[in-house]
Order: sequence, then structure tokens, then C-alpha cells
Amino acid sequence: MAALLTCDLPRYRDAHKAFVKALVQKGYDQSNVEVITQTPNPDLISWSNSIRKFNAIGADVIVAYGTSATLAALREAQDIPVVFADVYGPVETGIAKSMTSSGRNSAGVSSKVPLVTLIKTAMELKQIKTLGIICANREEGALVQLKEARKVAAQAGIVLVEANVGSPTGLDAALATLFATRVDCIYVTECTAGSRSFEKIVHRSNELKIPVISQMPGAAHKGALISLEADPVEQGQIAAEYVARILGGKKPSHLPVATPKRVDLIVNMKAARLLDLNVPFPVLTAATRVLK
Repeated sequence: MAALLTCDLPRYRDAHKAFVKALVQKGYDQSNVEVITQTPNPDLISWSNSIRKFNAIGADVIVAYGTSATLAALREAQDIPVVFADVYGPVETGIAKSMTSSGRNSAGVSSKVPLVTLIKTAMELKQIKTLGIICANREEGALVQLKEARKVAAQAGIVLVEANVGSPTGLDAALATLFATRVDCIYVTECTAGSRSFEKIVHRSNELKIPVISQMPGAAHKGALISLEADPVEQGQIAAEYVARILGGKKPSHLPVATPKRVDLIVNMKAARLLDLNVPFPVLTAATRVLK
């Protein structure tokens, strides 16, 4: 068994830990299964090289965490089934032909949650006329979120200010652009640079009383005012279920793309106090978790 993480982020590590634990519960432990894990540098060459290593060792199944790792696996894996987790928009990114069947030698779970819910909830705390977005246009999952943000902004009459961040070195310039534009709120997509520098984004934004929102798991605990998160643990568990079914003879293309059942709308009261924002009672009622 081989596992590839798009990059070294807590949400991927949490999903993989849950995957291994669930796999053991299904009877696949160290006595009969070897799990080889790769967390390469977050770039196309490194992801591809990892998959080629998996091909060489003759892995029975490849588990890929994140959109970029999954796309690399589908490009490079030979006849090895691919099980994916934490993929935002499997159909939109071309990973699956439909939600009822991937149409490929793959199966897995989507991490897609409604962006409109996140933005409308933020608008209940603060008037948003201009929304900044941190994205990486070359990362397929983040690009899906960007396109969704454009639709939501157009429908809500919000001006969207896009900051394309291809690497962490470009983050300071991106933030400077958003701050100079005087955005009312910043939405951080699942892009690698935004994920790895999330605390920095929050810290810099808080200094100017600009709230940060995101759909990334763990975002609220890292300081986001509001987050809408698909549970990484559930995704790891579903991945283990799919691996067990595939090892039992089920064809991946016959399995539907699973959708998250455990989705948390999290309100960070500490962040609200730092930003001098009042949280209306309906928002607290709608939240599944409140961080005090």
C-alpha cells in the first residue's frame, strides 16, 4: 500500500492517521500490509517521482491526499487503483467523470462544501463590499474554489480582488495588494502557499481588522473568523473503506464518489473580539462549533 500527501499539512496527516487506524480495524495491519508514505516537496516533479517509486515497488493501491497528489497519481500510476481523499471538486478538476462513478481506475471522497454558506455567514458579521481572495491559479482545487467565489461574489454584488500566490515568497506582495485595495474580508483557498502560511495571513490581517475566512480544515483553530470544514478524519475513514473494498475485488470505477457527512461551520469568538465584531445569535445557532 502506498500513500502520497500533496504536502506536509495537518489536514493530510490527520486524514492519513485516520486511514491507517480504520484499515487496522478492517483487519489490515502490519502483519499483512505495509504502508509506504511519501510527503514530497509540493511540486509536480516531486509528486510524479513519488508515484513512479510506487509503480516500481508494485503497490497494490495508491492513496492520494489532496487534489494535486491525486492528479499526479492518475497521470503516473500504471494499472494501480487510486483512492483519493481531501479533493475539492473531483468532477470539476477532472478526477472523476461524475459523482456516481469516477469512470477511471479510482475512487474516493470529495471535500467540497458550499462556499456560499461561508461567505453569507461572514456577511452577517460584517458588511462585505470587497472580498480579497488568496489563490494559486495553477492548483486545480484552489482554482475550483476561485471560480465558485467569482459566482458567489457576482450574485451578492461583491467586488472580488484576486491575489494569485504561486509560492510562499509571493505572499507578502499579495497581502500588500489586498490591503492597499482595502478589502473588507479575505478568503483563503486551499492553495499550498495559503495553507502553509495561514497563521501569517491571519496575523497580518488582524492588525488591520480584516477578518479571514476559509474552507480549509483547521482554519478556525489557526485564527480564521469563520470556517466551513469537511472533517479530515471522516475522509481518511472513507478512504480505508474504499481500499478494503478494492482489495476485496470491487472495481474502483463502480464506486461512487463519497461526499462529506461531517461538515463543521465554526465561529471563532476570540477572533471576533480581536476584530471588534459582534456575532449575531442566528450565526451562533447555525454554527456546529463555537471557539471561545
